[in-house]
Amino acid sequence: MKTCIREVRHARGMTLQDVAERCTPPTTAQTIGRLETGSRTVSIDWLNRIAAALDVDAADLVQAPEQLVLDIIALLGPEGVARPQQQQIAALPRPGHEGLTMLVEFSIGEYRRGDMIWLEKLDRKAFGRALNRDVLVPRAGGRFAFGRLIDRDANRLQLLPPGQGSRQQVIVDPPWIAVTIQLLRPLG
Repeated sequence: MKTCIREVRHARGMTLQDVAERCTPPTTAQTIGRLETGSRTVSIDWLNRIAAALDVDAADLVQAPEQLVLDIIALLGPEGVARPQQQQIAALPRPGHEGLTMLVEFSIGEYRRGDMIWLEKLDRKAFGRALNRDVLVPRAGGRFAFGRLIDRDANRLQLLPPGQGSRQQVIVDPPWIAVTIQLLRPLG
């Protein structure tokens, strides 16, 4: 992932040491320098820590290409791995205009620590499209509920949170929900 940490740091008038000290927990100027130059891989956790230290959004530190396209070189099927009959490509998924992202910090149910879940925001008229799918629902006080939408009755939604033994939650009259559309899982 290409970042612009150095450019943002310079624009904020901060030294490597300033950023290192403002990270939570604090780190060294040398580590920040390695992350800036790309000699050390910038994980999502580091990106969030540095963004907080610089007082910017993490997205402000990432230089993303318009759309990354990769050639598909093999297909995995019931007979094993085979070469595609015709050229195929895969485009790196990107959330749309109403796309939201949720990071999994603790493994629960089928979700693992480090998973990134992309969601599509739906208005009330489209809630029916999310039945039997995992959704994020806003709640009062800036909180959220997340789980499988198992029933919808007028303005009441019934969610079953991930994880064994979870108890059903009822959410009344949310302004919107966001349905899961893509799971990005780091391997290794």
